[in-house]
Amino acid sequence: MTAAPTRFPVDDAAWPAFLTETVDANLDAARTHLATLKDGTTRTSAQVLDLWDAGDLALGRASAAAHLLAEVHPDADLRSAAEAGAQAAEDLGTERELDRDLWEVLAATTDDDLDADARRLREHVLRDFRRAGVDRTAEEREHLKALAQRCTELGLEFARNIREGARSITVRPEQLDGLPDDFRAEHAAGDDGLVTLTTEYPDLIPVRTYAHDASVRAALTSEYLRIGWPENAPVLAELLRLREERAHLLGYPDWPTYDAEVKMIGSGQAIADFVDRLDALTAEAAREDVGVLLARFRADDPQADAVTPADSLYYDQVVRREQYDVDAQEVRRYFRYDAVRTGVMETASRLLGLTFTRVEAPTWHPDVEVYDVASDGSAVGRVYLDMHPRPGKFNHAAQFPLVPGVVGRHLPEGVLVCNFSTGTLEHDDVVTFFHEFGHLVHEIVGGAQRWAAFTGVATEWDFVEAPSQLLEEWAWDPGVLRTFATDESGEPIPADLVERMRTADAFGRGAWTRRQVNFTALSYGLHATPPDDLDAYTADVDARFGPYAPLPDTHQVTGFGHLEGYGPAYYTYLWSLVIAKDLRTAFDDDLMDAEVGRRYRDAILAPGGTADAADLVERFLGRPTSFDAFEAWLATRA
Repeated sequence: MTAAPTRFPVDDAAWPAFLTETVDANLDAARTHLATLKDGTTRTSAQVLDLWDAGDLALGRASAAAHLLAEVHPDADLRSAAEAGAQAAEDLGTERELDRDLWEVLAATTDDDLDADARRLREHVLRDFRRAGVDRTAEEREHLKALAQRCTELGLEFARNIREGARSITVRPEQLDGLPDDFRAEHAAGDDGLVTLTTEYPDLIPVRTYAHDASVRAALTSEYLRIGWPENAPVLAELLRLREERAHLLGYPDWPTYDAEVKMIGSGQAIADFVDRLDALTAEAAREDVGVLLARFRADDPQADAVTPADSLYYDQVVRREQYDVDAQEVRRYFRYDAVRTGVMETASRLLGLTFTRVEAPTWHPDVEVYDVASDGSAVGRVYLDMHPRPGKFNHAAQFPLVPGVVGRHLPEGVLVCNFSTGTLEHDDVVTFFHEFGHLVHEIVGGAQRWAAFTGVATEWDFVEAPSQLLEEWAWDPGVLRTFATDESGEPIPADLVERMRTADAFGRGAWTRRQVNFTALSYGLHATPPDDLDAYTADVDARFGPYAPLPDTHQVTGFGHLEGYGPAYYTYLWSLVIAKDLRTAFDDDLMDAEVGRRYRDAILAPGGTADAADLVERFLGRPTSFDAFEAWLATRA
C-alpha cells in the first residue's frame, strides 16, 4: 500500500517533533534493517537485497528531509537541527559502506534467480562497498570513516556559510538609473535616504544587467564575489586536502579520478581532456565576443581597458539592444512570475503527459505551493514550489528530493527551490525555471522504481543536467512562449521579438561557454592538485580561460557552492549540454510533438537509475551520442 504524502506541521511548535519523527525515526529504522541483515539468519539473495533496500529507503527519507529543511526552513534553530540530522544521515551511510560484516553478507549473495534490476543493484552495492574501502584493515577503515565524516561536516559548513552569507550595499536613489520602474518602486530609500541592495539574485541580476552607474555594478558584484569570505577559505582548503587523502588511501592518484570512476566520463584524465577540447573550441569565439563588449564599453568610457563580471551582463544587453533590436526591459514585460509558473507547468504537462493540480497543504513557509502530479489519471507524485528569496534560505536554484519514490510504498516528492522575484522576471529567469523544472519532472517521472537506489534523478551525476538543459529549449520557442508570455493587457509576446531574441542569443555564446570552461577547470584543478593558495590558483585559471578580467579583492572560490556538492565535477554542465543538444535533434522543428515527448519521457526520464545513461540516450536517439549538435550550436554566430 502506497503511503500518504508528507504531512508537515501546522503549528510552529510541532516542527522539532516532526524532524525527530522524520529524520531520527528513519535513521533508527535503517539501523534496524542493517542489524537484521547481520543477525546470522540464512537468506536468499533476493531476501538480502529486500532488507538492504528497506534500509536504503529509510536512510534516503531521513537524508532528503534533513538536507531540504537545513536549506529552506525559516527558523534558524530548526535549520541547525536539520543540518545535524543531515550529518547523522551521511555518517550512517559512511558507516554502512565500511561495515565489513555487512559487506560479507552482501558479497555472499549471487546473481542466481535475480532479475536485471536486482542484479544491477547487487553490482552497485558491492561496487560502493569497494570504493568506500571496506576491504582495508580495521585501522584503515576507521581512518577512512573519520575522513568521510569530517568531509561531510566541512561540506555542510561550506554550504551554510554561503546560504547565510548574503551581503549588501547602499546607494543613492539616483544611482538606480537604468533599472526598471518596478524594481525602483520596490527599492525605496530608507530613513537615511539610501537604498539597500543585496547580493540575492532578485537584486544582483537586475543591477548587473541594467544599472547605468558602473560603480554600483562593481560594488554589488564584488560583494557577491566575497560571499563566504573569509570563513570558507580554511573550510575549503581542509575539504580539498581530506578528499585527496581519502583518494590516496583508496588507491587512486587524486580525488577527480576516484569521483569520475562511477560517472559517464570515466576518469579524471578524461575531465582534463574535455577541458582541453573545450578550450580549443571556445578560445577564439570568446575573444570575439568580449572584444565587442569592450568596444561598446569604451564608447561610454574611453579609459576602459577590460570587461569584468560587473560589466559583462550590462554591455551584453546594450549590444543586444543596439545591434539586434532586443531590449531586455521590453522583453521582461512579458514574463510575469505567475504566468511563467503556469506556462512552464502547462508546457511540461502537454509534452510529457502529466497533470499538476494545486492542493492546499501545510508546508514550511506560506510562500510554498503544493501540486499533486498525475499521469493518465493516476497519481504519480507531489511537488513543492519554494520560489522566492528570504533570509537564511538556499540562495541559488535547485531541485531537492523529499521522498524517494518506490513502487507500492511511496510516491516520489520533490521540491523546487529558487529565488525569483514575485513580479516580473528576466528571460534568463524563465530559462532557469524551465531548467530546474526539468530536474523536478525527472524526480517524479523517474520515481516509480522497485529499488530505492534507482529512483528519481539517480543516473550518473554527469548526465543529470542533460534533461534540464534540454527543457531550456522550450523557453526559446515562439509557439510555446505565446501560450503564457503576455503583457499586462494580455497581448502575447510578438513572434518577431522572439525571433530577434533567438538571433541575439547567438551573440556571446562563445564567452558564456568559455566562462563555463573556467568554472570547469577550476573545480577540476582544485581537486586534482589542491593548491596552497586558493585565490592565486583561481587567478591562474582566470588568466588562462577568462573570459572576463577579475575584480580586485574578490574571492569567488569561497562562494562557489558547487565545490561542495559537485566537487571536481562542475564539467557536468558542459558534458550534459553536449548530450542535451544531441537530444534536441529528435524533436526536429516541433518541440511540442507529444509523441516524441512521450517517447523521451519513457526512454530517458522514467527509467531513473535502472540503466546507464549512455544506454538511455542510445535507446532514444537510436545511436550513441555525439558532439556534432553541440559544435554546430557553438559555431552559430549572430
